Amino acid sequence: MKRYYLGVDVGATKTHALIAAENGQVIGFGEGGPGNHEVVGYEGLTKVLCDVTSQALTTAGLHKDQIAGAGFGVAGYDWPSEREPTLRAIESLGLQAPLEAVNDTILGLLAGASEGWGVAVVSGTGCNCRGWDKDRRREGRVVGRSLPVGEGAGGAELIAKVLEVIAHEWTRRSPPTQLTPVMIHHVGARDLTDLLEGVLEERYTLDASAAPLVFQVAATGDPVANEVIRWAGCELGELAKAVIRQLQFEPLAFDVVLAGSMYNGGPLLIEPMRQTIHALAPGARLVRLTVPPVLGAVALAMEQGGFKLTPLIRETLAQPVTPERVII
Repeated sequence: MKRYYLGVDVGATKTHALIAAENGQVIGFGEGGPGNHEVVGYEGLTKVLCDVTSQALTTAGLHKDQIAGAGFGVAGYDWPSEREPTLRAIESLGLQAPLEAVNDTILGLLAGASEGWGVAVVSGTGCNCRGWDKDRRREGRVVGRSLPVGEGAGGAELIAKVLEVIAHEWTRRSPPTQLTPVMIHHVGARDLTDLLEGVLEERYTLDASAAPLVFQVAATGDPVANEVIRWAGCELGELAKAVIRQLQFEPLAFDVVLAGSMYNGGPLLIEPMRQTIHALAPGARLVRLTVPPVLGAVALAMEQGGFKLTPLIRETLAQPVTPERVII
């Protein structure tokens, strides 16, 4: 009798559920909105978990009692005090299988690291970094709360830095940059003064959605834009270094998984990150995550069910995950 595994990736903007058979064949898929309790509360987390799991079970033609293991990566699950309410939300699914919940950053590690351990650095709208040692006995992490605690950089932090440099242009602390007219046009402001006043008075929105524009300006050779991206790469490298020190990975060869849309910026971001990490841990291998993080949740589910992933199963799971790919 085949065994089936449920993985769920709960995010701040969307949630994905995936059911796979023990051979890695995807048979169920569900998609929903945000589930981060900091955004929608624990009631919202409970609702989206029920929605996406129900979708996945329906498309798979399974009952929840047929699930042999479940794994959940949950955005916003940052502290031990949040474990109990997070598990209560998961328990509302009524699963009988062994299960585990981790911070969603760990899913990138499970999905992207060749041996399922190392360091994962997420850089999308925001940023985060966590790691596991080889035996999964120790976890390294950063605070995960952005610039207020000196951590960057996702798209939001990149744009905060852009606002800083264009403000410095306005006060003549820094040289002019093509970021200024691009951001003026982006928000529909009249000029730089109107842009600054409008953003600070909340008439205009300048947020992470503008991050790709920074890379476009940098590609033209603008030195300020290039320096902003270099700063972001170094900051991401520093997040990784913090976790590397905690786990004492400095002399080891291990994977650093890069997960999130910011890495679409390519070498301008990744090379300063690599240099920063290699100054501490020359054996670190930077690996771009090319599969959906929800596959890491399925890997976690299989582990909970006592099933060991093989390279062939990983390869099967790594095929593009879309509703059209689900085999019913």
